[in-house]
Amino acid sequence: SHTVPAVQVSSYHPHARSLSPSPLLSQTLACSMAETQSTSKSHDNEASPEDQTEETEESEPKETVELPPFEIVTGDRLPSFFFNFQFKNVEYSSGRNKTFLCFVVEKQGKEAGTFRGYLEDEHASAHAEDAFFDTVLPKCSPKEKYQITWYMSSSPCVACANRIVEVLRKNKNLKLVLLVARLFMWEEPDIQAALQCMKTAGCKISIMRPQDFEFVWKNFVEPEEGQSFTPWEDIEENFQYYQEKLAEILH
Repeated sequence: SHTVPAVQVSSYHPHARSLSPSPLLSQTLACSMAETQSTSKSHDNEASPEDQTEETEESEPKETVELPPFEIVTGDRLPSFFFNFQFKNVEYSSGRNKTFLCFVVEKQGKEAGTFRGYLEDEHASAHAEDAFFDTVLPKCSPKEKYQITWYMSSSPCVACANRIVEVLRKNKNLKLVLLVARLFMWEEPDIQAALQCMKTAGCKISIMRPQDFEFVWKNFVEPEEGQSFTPWEDIEENFQYYQEKLAEILH
């Protein structure tokens, strides 16, 4: 693996929950906080608690606290805490209710170039995969060839897998490689069928090896002072586990 020079997609702050929508968006997109363990990868909407206390006539009227518009959180580097928790390739992903998608887009040909960034689910509705196709892909010219690599905290759900197949069939100038930390609901028949369809459409799917996690750390993570990548105890064992499961699905 080699370090890819960064080109920031948009500014990011660890505490920022939303950004201004990209001019490439034809409509405001929704991104959820959750990649839940259900075949639909559905999400719970956040809501501010209601004040049950009755107000007197003299009291100031309370303002309604609303979530920001459904938008996409993007950036160049993600906080190390998110990486260490969300990308950990554990067998049971309890509590890991966000999807992080780190991407590298390499333009082929005489005017070759590379740009990268990451997307994360935020608030409700669209997934990180949809966010990539709706905000990043339009920056790619249909007349040029591109190699796109995704490093994902979890493999796609059925709906996102179908979107990947659709995009690849319509855009023959794209080659897409997925490296995933974990397999999402891999025991479900519809998930297995979706992964097989992705492979048939030309998408290469692999499980992240220890060196891939280190690559993501070096190129997409904002470490705290003095912090370096430290492989967790069972990183190799878990990689072997998921690699065997994926091989069985894509046989």
